[in-house]
Amino acid sequence: MGDDVVQYFKIRGVRLQNDIHDMTTIETQRLILRKPSPSDVEPLTLFYNSERSSMAGGNVNYAESVTRAYAVLGHWTHRGYGLFAITLKGYDEAIGMAGPYFPLGRPETEVGWILFDGAEGNGYATEAAQAAVKFTRETLKWKEVVHYIDKHNAGSIAVAERLGAYLDVNAKQPKPDKPCLIYRQPSDEKS
Repeated sequence: MGDDVVQYFKIRGVRLQNDIHDMTTIETQRLILRKPSPSDVEPLTLFYNSERSSMAGGNVNYAESVTRAYAVLGHWTHRGYGLFAITLKGYDEAIGMAGPYFPLGRPETEVGWILFDGAEGNGYATEAAQAAVKFTRETLKWKEVVHYIDKHNAGSIAVAERLGAYLDVNAKQPKPDKPCLIYRQPSDEKS
């Protein structure tokens, strides 16, 4: 990794792969959040290829959906952390993804979440996102955590508010040509 890239992240308080504990699973009351595996590419591809993903940068053609699925796995290789696959305890099939996300070019460190078709309405997104915020605070030592949310995504807005996040109208947009709502976790968050 080049010195300029290392400096870019150090300025922003982001720990790089070789600084992070080898923690690849998180357990909550009902869920296991695990490092994604190649078996998660298919459900991720189906998600990004569906209309349901339009509020999460998806609803794209199949080839672009595969690329986005591989980018989720690649984020782990590049950063040493990333979106976790959300599974119900006792099952290994992913029902969604949640976790820290900070691809190149993003202005701030994010905890994001998506649920696959049929998993919504059970509190899984809130439970997984709460665990992911705690992981970013305790393991990655992130001081700032935001959630980038489509203005029409009432479900994710409700999750962010349940997490204690507040709308930050002064935050820098990750994609100025496609503005979104930016919810910020309070800095003194104890998760």
